[in-house]
Amino acid sequence: MFEGIEFVNKEFFWLLLLLPLAMAWYMLSFKRQTAELKMSSLKGFKLTSSWLPKLKHLLFVLRLIALALLITALARPQTIDVSSKTKTTRGIDIVMAIDVSASMLAKDLVPNRLEALKKVAAEFIKGRPNDRIGLVEYAGESYTKTPITSDKAIVLRSLKSIKYNTIIEGGTAIGMGLATSVNRLKDSKATSKVIILLTDGVNNSGFIDPKIASELAVEYGIKAYTIGLGTNGMALSPIGILPNGKFQYGRAQVEIDEALLKEIADVTGGKYFRATNNKKLEEIYNEINKLEKTEIEEFKFYNYEEKYRGLVILAGFLLLLELILRFTLFRSFV
Repeated sequence: MFEGIEFVNKEFFWLLLLLPLAMAWYMLSFKRQTAELKMSSLKGFKLTSSWLPKLKHLLFVLRLIALALLITALARPQTIDVSSKTKTTRGIDIVMAIDVSASMLAKDLVPNRLEALKKVAAEFIKGRPNDRIGLVEYAGESYTKTPITSDKAIVLRSLKSIKYNTIIEGGTAIGMGLATSVNRLKDSKATSKVIILLTDGVNNSGFIDPKIASELAVEYGIKAYTIGLGTNGMALSPIGILPNGKFQYGRAQVEIDEALLKEIADVTGGKYFRATNNKKLEEIYNEINKLEKTEIEEFKFYNYEEKYRGLVILAGFLLLLELILRFTLFRSFV
């Protein structure tokens, strides 16, 4: 009955304790006011079976209900409709630079490094509804997979379609991947610009020095978070191609240029991470998600609707009904 209703002046409900006292007073006073006539015999009197005398207590019941309604009205019941509006006050543009060299098919992560990354990166993208995100692929060279956009469906489809291919020149051009990412962000008007660069190897290809690319990032106010992906020691990795065109796998030493990745992160004001398994990779993206938060301002609007008027009207009607009955139908009994 009172679902969704709040009472502003709850202290008035203490007045409800007067109702039992009023009932006790009525019962005592009724006995004192009732006249008694003792007779030795009722012979000669005609008995009637009128129901009106039995209903005369209805008048007091109507008055009690009216009093309860007035007390409830004094407690000021009201409903509150709360609506909210959010406003993004600080937007972030993010480019995810992903290494797609053959070594990303190594199976030290499940099912392999590339697929593990795509799964974690997809959750990261879904958790950034207020930011623009772009994708860059790189191996021996680099190119923009998706320009920065607020349409997460497009970014997620592009991410899902990333796979190793022979179109991109082999090798790992970290400098090229970083420079292409900087190029996508340099004209951005966002308050914060971020690159998440992931690789599982060393810079052994491309014509742009990673240090020069880092300096470009600093010049345009871009922060880089770098991730080294791969276990420590040996990993089951592609070591050749079989006659049927499939990769031949064998144990290979994991080589990641951590010194370079740390330097890129330090110079640009970011942070370096090492992901040796699926869980660690997920934790890294969660940490980056916490470090780069978009500030959202929320406005709440309250619409109050008073509900006491109906109670007062009903109480007034019951009191009027009691008055009418008292001086008409029950006039001979009160």
